Amino acid sequence: MIAFRDFALRRGERLLLSNVDLALHAGWRVGVIGRNGTGKSSLFAAIQGEVEADRGDIDVPSRVRIASVAQETPALDDRALDFVLSGDAPVHAALQAEATAFANEDWEAVAEAHHRIEELGGYDATARAGKLLHGLGFSPETHDRPVKAFSGGWRVRLNLARALMTPSDLLLLDEPTNHLDLDAVLWLEQWLLRYPGTLLLISHDREFLDGVSTHTLHLHDGRAKLYTGDYTAFERQRAEQLRQQQIAHDKEQVERAHLQSFIDRFKAKASKAKQAQSRMKRLEKLAGTEAVRVERALRIEFPVPDRLPHALLRLADADCGYRMGDPVGAASAANENGRAPKDPITAEAAPTPAVTTILQNVGFILEAGDRVALLGPNGAGKSTLVKSLVGELPLLAGERSGHPDLRIGYFAQHTVESLREGASPMDHLGDIAPGVGSQPLRDFLGKWNFPGNRAFESVDGFSGGERARLALALIAWRKPNVLLLDEPTNHLDLDMREALAEALSDFDGAIVLVSHDRHLIGLVCDTFWRVADGQALPFDGDLDEYASWLRTRDSSNDGKPAKAAAPAPAAAAKPAQPAPPRRKANPVKVAAAESRVATLEAQLAEVEAALGEPAAYAGGGERAAELGREQARLRAELDDAEAALLALYETDAA
Repeated sequence: MIAFRDFALRRGERLLLSNVDLALHAGWRVGVIGRNGTGKSSLFAAIQGEVEADRGDIDVPSRVRIASVAQETPALDDRALDFVLSGDAPVHAALQAEATAFANEDWEAVAEAHHRIEELGGYDATARAGKLLHGLGFSPETHDRPVKAFSGGWRVRLNLARALMTPSDLLLLDEPTNHLDLDAVLWLEQWLLRYPGTLLLISHDREFLDGVSTHTLHLHDGRAKLYTGDYTAFERQRAEQLRQQQIAHDKEQVERAHLQSFIDRFKAKASKAKQAQSRMKRLEKLAGTEAVRVERALRIEFPVPDRLPHALLRLADADCGYRMGDPVGAASAANENGRAPKDPITAEAAPTPAVTTILQNVGFILEAGDRVALLGPNGAGKSTLVKSLVGELPLLAGERSGHPDLRIGYFAQHTVESLREGASPMDHLGDIAPGVGSQPLRDFLGKWNFPGNRAFESVDGFSGGERARLALALIAWRKPNVLLLDEPTNHLDLDMREALAEALSDFDGAIVLVSHDRHLIGLVCDTFWRVADGQALPFDGDLDEYASWLRTRDSSNDGKPAKAAAPAPAAAAKPAQPAPPRRKANPVKVAAAESRVATLEAQLAEVEAALGEPAAYAGGGERAAELGREQARLRAELDDAEAALLALYETDAA
């Protein structure tokens, strides 16, 4: 249990939290919410002992093992798999000791390492680390690559995988979905539901919070209040509390007015002085219920386009990808979700072929009023498709055509970083609005929550959410009739996400959206395309059906559809056709797979028992060496057998 007693926390001169008295119990999954700057990350730092309370106490049991995601990853030569495995430090050290002992043919040290690994239950550690990497989108061929070869966003994922690998009783996750695609978010949600410890989760993704949290901790106006239930339950409870508070305030104000009226009328009359005095005492004792202060609701809007033709943009028989030697293509390749061409997770751009085709034979038509969400794993080509629609990336084959009145508003993943350091919102808006007076620019920025002097402040001091809001404002000024948005919600808080969803819902033009925020997608989009395996095809279903489809994938095939998988994106399938029956695992195959696993486990147990006998190390240790090789072979076969059995179980569960 974590207990806060009269807890207060400052950052500089600013009071973040005060008078916090609450307890968080073991096994709870607590969503920590609040606007940017309310102290969520500082609260995590206090729990980890990185900052001290300004008043009161925070009680975290000394034996509690805490895991959190590191903010930075040094450029290490360690393999990705070893880096994740090192999250479980004792097991990692024991496995390294075993490998070193085998290399040195030190059979006594081999035996000691063997016993240590067995004590720690570490023989499945490598498999667990591999599953974490797979779930977070790393293909098998990347597991052996050095950490320093990965780009920034993928190093964040490595840090997350390492934190999940760390044995812990308390897991602290600060915006874990920011650098994940929707596929990885759905996987992480399922993993956290199985986590046995206590979870504290900072997130601005309400669907993710609804899927994971059992309690909600709301930080607001220097206070922290705990609610039972997920984010939706919190919204209901808070709305009811605010309603009751306002009712109590109104009732008290009526009573105050009545008492004050009596006092003013009769306090000078001797016959009524005693009663007036009594009412004055009653007036002083009233609780002073505070009126509900309505927070300034964020309201943004995308102006009505000057022209809105019906047919806006079209790709026909398009091959999308990169030509090396073309500066735009090379730069785009390097920025495809932080990946380089042909080496789709690392930051290394060479060696590469002259042409890298990501998507083939794409046919895509965008008309006024279309609301399209692109689904699929990172690196599959969503950003490539968006860049091809923008025209930033020339097609390798096929045709791109747009209406003469086409006006595109494009928000890319690197848009926020492209804001000029030292410049203000007024400077940025003035760059794209030459000749426009200062007052119209200030009025426009005020609508995007940059009022007064905020419009003249340097973006250097802006938060990530404020920078993203400014980037969206610059897009809105141009009055586009097509919005192509690639992860626009990164760094936006819940209120801003709601405001963006409302603005996009009211937008008259067409929208193509890439986002891991299911709430935003669900409110804005009504058409879904899946981008994966070199194709972009319509997906005949909603987000829930997409999540169900993901769970039917063959987990041993790196996220690609299983050969016998139930239908995925149905471009060719007609809606009127009945859905094919679900796959059902063959009971004979399941029984055979279970038998195979049991046999290998028994054989491995015999070998490990033999390795524990002193006689195995007599006469130069040749017997121990032979047993060690047999042990390694059996472990590898057992891992494969367990993966095959798991795939069959998942088929039955689908």
